[in-house]
Amino acid sequence: MVTRTVYRQIRGFVIIWLSITLIVAVSTFLAIYFTYNPDAADPGASIPLPLETPNQVAADAPLATDIAPTATPLPTATATLIPPTATEYFPMPALEATEEPTPTDTPAPPTPTALPVDNMRYQVGIQVEHAPDLVPENQDSWFNSVSNDLGLSWVKQQVRWETMEREPGEIDWSALDLVMPSAETFDIKLMLSIVTAPDWAREPEANLERHGPPADPQVFASFVAAIVNRYPGRIHAIEVWNEQNIDREWTSVNGLSAGDYVALLQETHDAIKAINPGIIVISGALSPTGVNDGVTAVDDFSYMDQLIDAGMLEWADCVGAHHNGYNIGPEYRYNEIPDDPTAFFRGPFDNPHHSWSFRSTLEGYANRIRAAGKDTKLCVTEFGWPSAEDLDGVSEGFGFALDNTLEEQAQWIPEAMSRMEDWEFVWLAFIWNFNYGPQAGWASDNDNVAYSLIGPDFVFRPAYDAIREWQRQHTASAGT
Repeated sequence: MVTRTVYRQIRGFVIIWLSITLIVAVSTFLAIYFTYNPDAADPGASIPLPLETPNQVAADAPLATDIAPTATPLPTATATLIPPTATEYFPMPALEATEEPTPTDTPAPPTPTALPVDNMRYQVGIQVEHAPDLVPENQDSWFNSVSNDLGLSWVKQQVRWETMEREPGEIDWSALDLVMPSAETFDIKLMLSIVTAPDWAREPEANLERHGPPADPQVFASFVAAIVNRYPGRIHAIEVWNEQNIDREWTSVNGLSAGDYVALLQETHDAIKAINPGIIVISGALSPTGVNDGVTAVDDFSYMDQLIDAGMLEWADCVGAHHNGYNIGPEYRYNEIPDDPTAFFRGPFDNPHHSWSFRSTLEGYANRIRAAGKDTKLCVTEFGWPSAEDLDGVSEGFGFALDNTLEEQAQWIPEAMSRMEDWEFVWLAFIWNFNYGPQAGWASDNDNVAYSLIGPDFVFRPAYDAIREWQRQHTASAGT
């Protein structure tokens, strides 16, 4: 009985132990399974995809370079940390700096507008006299024709110091106050040619019946500086004096001194550049003359040599030149002119000299500049051909205008414009002139009337149309 009772106890213990062991084993298995595969507890869970690598980012996911950077504050003790985005987990490789794409909606930086002194492109302008009645509508009519019809972007305006500042410090600004806003309205660049000292500024004992320089170059420079200061950004070039190699423009107790002129140029150059370095400073253009007596005139080639020796090229951005053509075309050098037996004016045919020739004069100046080791260009501040065909006559000494027809005037001016561009040593060229005819009432004794593009009864001469056509073709070919 004892044995059988013990056996029953042992068998019960084994069954209980095995049951407990099985329950613990199953519980352990299930705990491990759900611990490492939590989604198995949810019958609807999707099968997990493999983790993405940098090369497997979805095609529509934004690139890291497209995400605008934001300032991320450092987390505080109570901050809830936000899990990083997918692109932060797997950032795209950084692009090389040279490969960074430029957004198409970001405009390129604007190209700075070239200062006048930096724009070395050949350009043509014209001399225009301001409206004498000082009526803005009349001034606008001149500039409208020049800009919108002729298509020219430069105008030369002469400034006579003697009429603007008759008393020291009392400057009459009325003419320039008329011109400046009109030029701005029509997008015209202005070149001022500033000349003729008032009597109060002249040298003691100077002949005041003739134009001449001031006793002190600094006084002239101060007057020019006053103009530049009054019209900031509206003046693009300044010619310092005019035809100083002849006594009717430079009557001085020291005579026709190139050294005195360079002293005036230097003072004025420095005064201009101190205010606006972009303004083109042009040396005073010489008068082509065969007279070389040293009193009434100095030959322009000889005087140019003296100017260069005195240092002119150090104080000029551009060398001024004049040539108001005679009765020959711009293509001829002085020693290659074919005879014209019908010519009323015989100078170029019977007395060969460079001063008769537009081409020889300009080439002579350019050659002298190159010989001095400089590449300074010419600014031809006056050029043109006169015609008296529709006039009652011409003033004494201008008989060559009787030989030129209106058609020749229309032919030679555009031809000269083309040749100056081809020669490549001319920077600016100003046609002489637009409106002296009507301003002077087409008086036959006025030297400038025969050059005017506006003929009697306000009729544009053929040269006007020819210049307009040249400028249109030039603008089209240049793409500007």
